[in-house]
Amino acid sequence: MAPQTPTTAAPQRSRARGNDGGRIGLRANLRHTGALARRNAVQIKQHPELMMDSLMIPIVFTLLFVYVFGGAMGGGSPESASENRDAYTNYLVPGIMAMMSLTMAMSVGTGINEDSRKGIMDRFRAMPIARASVLVAKCLVEMCRLLLSLVVLVIVGFLVGMDIEGRWMELGAAMGLTLFFGTSLLWVFMLMGLTMRTAQAVQGVSFLVTTPLQFGSSVFVPTDTMPAWMETFTKFNPLTHVADANRALTMGTGEVANPVMWAVIWSVGIIAVIMPLAIVRFRKRT
Repeated sequence: MAPQTPTTAAPQRSRARGNDGGRIGLRANLRHTGALARRNAVQIKQHPELMMDSLMIPIVFTLLFVYVFGGAMGGGSPESASENRDAYTNYLVPGIMAMMSLTMAMSVGTGINEDSRKGIMDRFRAMPIARASVLVAKCLVEMCRLLLSLVVLVIVGFLVGMDIEGRWMELGAAMGLTLFFGTSLLWVFMLMGLTMRTAQAVQGVSFLVTTPLQFGSSVFVPTDTMPAWMETFTKFNPLTHVADANRALTMGTGEVANPVMWAVIWSVGIIAVIMPLAIVRFRKRT
């Protein structure tokens, strides 16, 4: 009888790799997301300079446009500059609220790209966590930063003369709408950061994309003062819908339902399309 050759079990792959968010329970997903969100918050606490853009950008933009351009916006004599400035402040601040959603979202793409290059994403890959929770946690922390920016902006707006005539509930609704739209943009820039090779490339492309969206909208000036071809672009610009919705809510000017509807449609559409693409790209990259 021939001697039996002992067999050795094939080595099993380590199960320490990150889990697919669809293969674990909702409770585990929430737990992973919460832990990673706390990690990101601790990083900000240890490096408070990361909050400088959230605090300073709304202050700088508001003061710059109100006091440099505000007096000239209505035309007329220098004596009417103060009145023009007050009227422009009420027009500008709701628009800058919309712009902040775009400005604050830009930094997340650069940050994710740098984390990937530094190997931080490789550490997450070796952890038994849901892959999607990494991006969701990042999104939650950035939403908090955007909310802080909006609060600072509103405070500065009141200090320079903004008057909402008691529409506090509507102001809260405008901030919520802006936060929702900003969340959709976060996924766009996270996908961009995961797709491009360098942080410099992410920053450059982000600037090229955001500049036409910011200035080709109703954020700073009414669109009816623009050439016909530019006005057509602004009508399809989601930033215009958010800015117009914010003005209608906080200032009671113009129709409310239509711009709010389009702002929500844009936000839902962007999240529905871009969020799955970003998660798939993250799984492939890690």
